[in-house]
Amino acid sequence: MTTRLNKHIAETGHCSRREADRLIAERRVTVNGQPAGVGAVVGEGDEVRVDGQPLRKREARPGKRRHVYIALNKPVGVTCTTEQAVKGNIVDFVGHEQRIFPIGRLDKDSEGLILLTSNGDIVNRILRAENRHEKEYLVAVNKPVTDEFLRGMARGVRVHGQTTLPCRTRRIARFGFGIVLTQGLNRQIRLMAAAFDYRVTQLRRVRIDNVRLGDLKPGRWRNLTDQELRGLLPQQEEW
Repeated sequence: MTTRLNKHIAETGHCSRREADRLIAERRVTVNGQPAGVGAVVGEGDEVRVDGQPLRKREARPGKRRHVYIALNKPVGVTCTTEQAVKGNIVDFVGHEQRIFPIGRLDKDSEGLILLTSNGDIVNRILRAENRHEKEYLVAVNKPVTDEFLRGMARGVRVHGQTTLPCRTRRIARFGFGIVLTQGLNRQIRLMAAAFDYRVTQLRRVRIDNVRLGDLKPGRWRNLTDQELRGLLPQQEEW
């Protein structure tokens, strides 16, 4: 049985199908030591290398799970929608063999951790504000971060006709801060910062509850571990 090379690369979690096509076109992919062409297929036992490095096989889903749960380091430019007509939609970007969809959103011009699953029954529960699931972000802005700004962000800001819930903030650099939210309002951090005349220049989500971005490279994804799933879904029979 053969598989298209771009699909094979994407299924290892190395990158998306689109990115795999780019790597193949740039002659950076070899099959059994020979440069591969666009549209190439691979079979059992074929050795695929990218930039001379053998592809690691995708980590198998731990245990006997009924559903897929993955963590993606979303790059800037990918849109968190399942609409196939939208260019750069997250489903096409991941290129998973199963039907998956994102849990929540991360703006097109933001990057970092987002979870995707095939289990539609748990999405609303994870997103529900009263469950207080924490989301941590690292943010760069266009002018120096002050104590007054951090205190104001932490107290709450009027956004979309409501005051945001209190949150935790910390300075991480002269032009950067960290923030931990339990809400997910549309463009929340950007609008909160704008209320104090700050403009966000870079925004990266690094944690959702007990799931951390860690050293996952942009565009790569991995399966959640059992420990991470227990933090999100304590009832194992739902997995």
